[in-house]
Amino acid sequence: MRIVALAGGIGGARFLRGLRAAIGPQDEITVIGNTGDDIHLYGLKVCPDLDTVMYTLGGGIHEEQGWGRTDETWSIKAEMKEYGVGPEWFGLGDRDFATHLVRSQMLAAGYSLSQVTEALCVRWQPGVRLLPMSDDRVETHVRITDEQGTRAIHFQEYWVRLHAAVDAEAIIPVGADTAKPAPGVLDAIAEADVILFPPSNPVVSIGTILAVLGIREAVAAAPAPVVGLSPIIGGAPVRGMADKVLAAVGVEATAEAVALHYGADLIDGWLVDTADEAAVAAVEAGGIACRAVPLLMTDVDATAEMARAALALAEQVRR
Repeated sequence: MRIVALAGGIGGARFLRGLRAAIGPQDEITVIGNTGDDIHLYGLKVCPDLDTVMYTLGGGIHEEQGWGRTDETWSIKAEMKEYGVGPEWFGLGDRDFATHLVRSQMLAAGYSLSQVTEALCVRWQPGVRLLPMSDDRVETHVRITDEQGTRAIHFQEYWVRLHAAVDAEAIIPVGADTAKPAPGVLDAIAEADVILFPPSNPVVSIGTILAVLGIREAVAAAPAPVVGLSPIIGGAPVRGMADKVLAAVGVEATAEAVALHYGADLIDGWLVDTADEAAVAAVEAGGIACRAVPLLMTDVDATAEMARAALALAEQVRR
């Protein structure tokens, strides 16, 4: 079985760990990773979502945080502060710095982001094929209004520095409408037996991937069933502040609303948590098969059960 998953952030990475545990040794997973969160810091190219997938599946993630390296130290960050060089609000640990140094060196030498990601994965052996959504530069920006007026800021500044405390007025995936899918992305979608949307942020993770020229159309046209898992349980995000960016695109923070936001032209099946069983009928009225199952990723075994439920629903709705 060839499985394609669109993923970004901590929720996506942890779901992939359960998915990997749920499948057989002959099955293959291709992950199309969000690069809209990428940012240039200290002259380095930082790819938070790609790295979170790579570290989580490769055994190097800081489990409590869900991001960054385990057993991390912060000497470089402290020295940068002494020099008065920021930003102080975005933390790169010493071990994490090494990944960004290698990536930036390779990019400067002329390698594509896809080639660099493949090379980094040689060390981490994540057990999946990890592809960036595009080799071209795409950055998610957020329009806000604060004491400085109305302006657009990088998503990382909105998420990490401001903690989404200011209302998001619009989400702009800058460059997505002209960026080309990375090599292998469209082929993987076309050849997939199952396409999954993990419980990642539907606006700034999966939504940004789908915004890249041709990817949404490829998913909609794929012969494989497309099944998503709700990142919203009981009217609130399981993790993070997805409700803030959902509001910016006019979508309620409910399992039902997110399913209908994707739409029956894109997804065939949708899993909601048992706490949202009342939403099943409304989702199905929208033309999307829906089931209620436990969706809390409390451990790898629980997450593997979620993945099995998604694969089972995919079989039921297979076109």
